[in-house]
Amino acid sequence: MKRNMDLVREILINLNEHPHGYAPDNFKVQGYSQEEVLYHCFILGEAGLIDASNTSSDNSLSPEAIPIRLTWMGHEFIENAKNENIWQQTKDAVHKIGDVSFSVWASVLAKVVEQNLGISS
Repeated sequence: MKRNMDLVREILINLNEHPHGYAPDNFKVQGYSQEEVLYHCFILGEAGLIDASNTSSDNSLSPEAIPIRLTWMGHEFIENAKNENIWQQTKDAVHKIGDVSFSVWASVLAKVVEQNLGISS
């Protein structure tokens, strides 16, 4: 399964907007299959953006995890990524060259935020 940065963003936004520090029960993201969501929660946990509980089993088609909460790094990323205009500018910049690593996504996102604040070099 290919990583989907729009889904990554949606998961982080949903966790960030939940009124409590923990993820809601029966976590879902509209427009995505449960397999996609649980796989992305698994890799977000690996990346340190969320705390997640591995729920993979022998019957799982993909690695899967349920989200527990955002980490500090998850909050840092979503604070930059939650603005739709900023996110679209970042996607436009990244898509000029194709698939890139998460660290490049985060770096480009931070640069776009700085440009919008008028503080980039």
